[in-house]
Amino acid sequence: MASTFLDRGRDKDGEELGGQMSFLEHLDELRRRLIRSIIFVFVAFMVCWFVSDRIYNFLARPVRAALADAQRRQIQFAGLTGQEAITPLSALKESDTGRYVFPEATKLGQSIIPPGASVQARVARDSEGHLGLFTDEQLIAGNIVIPKGVRLPTEEGAKPDALPGIDDKLIVTTALEPFALYVKVSLYAALCLSVPFLLWQIWAFISPGLYPHERSYAVPFIGLSTISFVLGAAFAYKVIFPPAARYLLGLGQDFRLLLKADDYFDFIILVMLGMGLIFQMPAVTYVLARIGLITARLMLRVWKTALIVILIAAAVLSPTNDVPNMMLFAAPMIVLYIVSIFVAWMFGKPRKTS
Repeated sequence: MASTFLDRGRDKDGEELGGQMSFLEHLDELRRRLIRSIIFVFVAFMVCWFVSDRIYNFLARPVRAALADAQRRQIQFAGLTGQEAITPLSALKESDTGRYVFPEATKLGQSIIPPGASVQARVARDSEGHLGLFTDEQLIAGNIVIPKGVRLPTEEGAKPDALPGIDDKLIVTTALEPFALYVKVSLYAALCLSVPFLLWQIWAFISPGLYPHERSYAVPFIGLSTISFVLGAAFAYKVIFPPAARYLLGLGQDFRLLLKADDYFDFIILVMLGMGLIFQMPAVTYVLARIGLITARLMLRVWKTALIVILIAAAVLSPTNDVPNMMLFAAPMIVLYIVSIFVAWMFGKPRKTS
């Protein structure tokens, strides 16, 4: 097949124009870029796999806090006088007594105490003068007798909200699900780490069709896009997701809250990646304005259409149909569109043509 690669020409200012490639040459170039991207993502995945447990705990932190908060709201009660309050264990003083309930299976000596078992307990000081919680009666567990005065397992320095019966752990339903979950977490973390390289490959693929001065925008574009992606993901993690999780879990007060880990990670990863892409708006606007494809005047003229698109995107990304949660997604997009108008106004210029 005869090559259709055309010679480069020059525009009226003498600047060299980008060459044209045949369809097969475009496919070959795309194949090379894809192979390089896959290799880079695979290497990043292997690195992330060794710290996947830390990535998991980092991503699970917001929902575990929201889950514990929702469970605390469920165990509130009305007392005889209406003045009763639940106090943390750290508020107890020496010689205070009460009934200790084992929140989970606990090993004392050679015996396993089942969750829900209880024993009379007293706050006292041990032989070294440290304050602790000790059994105030004998406890018979199977064929083992646990005598009075045995220290009970309590979390030192526990926070006031660390109440017995609150389980903030996510659940899995199959033996292979934890492995699959860590693979998923590692893969998405690898994609996030690979953003600068992937953007470079995208730019390298489209740059042959640009003017030489337009190709010089690669470094600013990749830098701005990477920073924007990180800011978008952080915004979703810190600002958008916590109130959304509290709202969703608050709707489950009539149910036992057991949140499936796989469902949660699909949700938070979608939100973080979605906001990371949305925050690319100023960076993409910068490049398109410098090339001359869009202007601030054009963006102002189509603002009504842009607003409709933003609201549709917010409705798709928002996990619920209520207006407050949807506005959590729409508000930053509106602000980014306004910022993009100023970016186009500051950096826009007419595109040179041959």
